[in-house]
Amino acid sequence: MTTDSSRPLEIDTSKAHPARVYDWLLGGKDNYPVDEAVGRTLPAEAHDAARQNRAFMNRAVAHLAAQGIDQFLDIGTGIPTEPNLHQIVQRTVPTARVVYADNDPIVLRHAEALLVSRPEGATDYIQADVRDPDEIVKHARAVLDFDRPIALSLIALMHFIPDDQDAHGIVRRLVDTLPSGSHLVLSHAAIDLFPELAEQVIAQYAKGGIRLGFRTRAEVARFFDGLGLIEPGLVTAPEWYGPEQERPEPEESGIYAAVARVP
Repeated sequence: MTTDSSRPLEIDTSKAHPARVYDWLLGGKDNYPVDEAVGRTLPAEAHDAARQNRAFMNRAVAHLAAQGIDQFLDIGTGIPTEPNLHQIVQRTVPTARVVYADNDPIVLRHAEALLVSRPEGATDYIQADVRDPDEIVKHARAVLDFDRPIALSLIALMHFIPDDQDAHGIVRRLVDTLPSGSHLVLSHAAIDLFPELAEQVIAQYAKGGIRLGFRTRAEVARFFDGLGLIEPGLVTAPEWYGPEQERPEPEESGIYAAVARVP
């Protein structure tokens, strides 16, 4: 594994960070009191959403690996939580190459220790923000072959990019760098499935200094404009599974999820 060591590891423990709040929601220990404080104000459904997002990612990337995809760019990686993406895909494709990106330096520290590839494959990590897609792609090109299909994973990330930060434009810039046969894997918090709960979550994150941009189904669907949704299309996270996979237990969810192919 290689990492980008050009940035100083300055961890601000005075402000909550989405990756660390997410870690707390998943029952992790790699967070600070300020992150826990935000997490404790969230409704119980937020814990379910974190679990559902993680389970969707597991199914989606396992399905793509089973289809022969062997390159993955995972942005918004978060604190490593087993099984991590490279562990899932390298079970099927030991030579798979994975680039992780997150803007929290504590994630980099854990990535260096825990995101270790199988010998046949490779993992790489960059400390970078999705709002700078050009930097991420520039770094990823050193590890991934952009002339062959790549799976771009944006799990529970884009609802942290409000509309005034051009969330749809960011995803379009990333997707436009991908060759035909690539895939976009994306999950996103909904504003229209359980509106009162969604507004509660938005308000509590805002108190912790974190802006959110939850979206309607139509707004989430825009991230997939020009792409070919694969079955079962844009559904809630527990409803998405590959044709070779066992159907998950049905449950309520405020998370949209889909996988789409780049034509």
